[in-house]
Amino acid sequence: MAENKELEYNPDIISLTDDEGKEYTFEVLDAIESDEGRYLAMLPIYDDPKQSLDDSGELVIVKVGEENGEEYLFPIEDDEEYEFVADAFIERLQDLYEINEEDE
Repeated sequence: MAENKELEYNPDIISLTDDEGKEYTFEVLDAIESDEGRYLAMLPIYDDPKQSLDDSGELVIVKVGEENGEEYLFPIEDDEEYEFVADAFIERLQDLYEINEEDE
């Protein structure tokens, strides 16, 4: 007899600290590797539900780099590189979450 198993959702959660020491928490939605490097698409997580409702819902896209043998996340400074990566994430996430452009 087949067993009913509940699917567990185990999000990939990371915390980042800015230059002023303020900590932010994100859920990693997707990762892409290309010839240019590795990138993450993330959404912020808030302790206060009101902040979640007020959030724009825009993806935070960063580049994964390495310094002194440790991985770091960097903002993407080149506009062309950012547009290329953002478009790739949007396409992948639309397919994954079955989002239609008219839903936006």
